[in-house]
Amino acid sequence: MHRTVRVLRRGRARTRAWMVARLVRRDAGMVTSEYAVGVIAAVAFAAVLYKVVTSGQVSEELQGIVGRALNGQT
Repeated sequence: MHRTVRVLRRGRARTRAWMVARLVRRDAGMVTSEYAVGVIAAVAFAAVLYKVVTSGQVSEELQGIVGRALNGQT
């Protein structure tokens, strides 16, 4: 096979590999807007969880569990 043909084929293969790598890299992470929405969702979930844990009934149950654990009761 002629040297020029081999170089051209190798060049095309490298170009294809570079294009595939670029496509894969493009979707590798979140963009800023997706990151912001994710952070807002996490903060909202944390706020709801905090409200549930600090409510009267849940707080009493947690104190009872900790009290029984410290006293060695099951």
